[in-house]
Amino acid sequence: MSQSNKTPSNSNKERASVLGSKASVTVEAALVIPIFLFAVLSLVYLLEIQAIRTSIQQGMQCAAKKAAEEAVRLPAVNVLKFEQDVVKSVGAGRMDKSILLGGSSGLNCAKTYMSPWSGEICAIAEYSIRLPFPEFTNLTAKFRDEMKVKAWTGYSKKDGNQEDEQIVYMTDTALVYHEDYQCTYLQLSIQFVPYSELSGMRNEGGGKYHKCEKCVHGDSFAGVYITTTGRKYHNSLSCSGLKRTIYAVKKSETGMRAGCSRCSK
Repeated sequence: MSQSNKTPSNSNKERASVLGSKASVTVEAALVIPIFLFAVLSLVYLLEIQAIRTSIQQGMQCAAKKAAEEAVRLPAVNVLKFEQDVVKSVGAGRMDKSILLGGSSGLNCAKTYMSPWSGEICAIAEYSIRLPFPEFTNLTAKFRDEMKVKAWTGYSKKDGNQEDEQIVYMTDTALVYHEDYQCTYLQLSIQFVPYSELSGMRNEGGGKYHKCEKCVHGDSFAGVYITTTGRKYHNSLSCSGLKRTIYAVKKSETGMRAGCSRCSK
């Protein structure tokens, strides 16, 4: 009799143990599966972030090469065209469908510039990427990519089958020759400044800036282009007043011209 009384009790304990184990597994699964899915989602986001960054960097290289080729005609970078070239290289559709905040319009290359001293184009792209969180949190990660590309500014003295005679540089209307191609008299340092601040600015000689008759007709734009040695402000980067043709000649062919006071010995 005592044996038959114990059997049901043990059976109940076993059922309770099995049920408890199943409940424990269910709770663990409920906790682990969301964490696992979030980890997978985070990995996918990391791969997509790296993919879009690589695409933008490749687009910057293509745009910088184009800007380097155009620098021989105008020693400055048209940041609007540079940004358009980056988007064109990456693909506007690819950017609009990516996790890039704002899509193709979310790319900002306004800080890209060309150094008048080294002749290098410093390409800068700033953008934000959405993080894998609910949209109402508005959490983003900001990125800034930079690279430098040497602009094509002519042939060096050692290029080609040049003789040992020294090569110097001249412009169409110059009365002197220059031994350094990067001389500030040859390389115009073009700046884009707000028109509202122009009245308080002065050029290298202390003079005011006056409007260019070639490209400023009527009212000026919100921003204008000036140079440190110039006396005019311009509405267009392609204005002939901002261009300078430079010739490489042998020093013996400069005639009676004297050397530049800044770069010639």
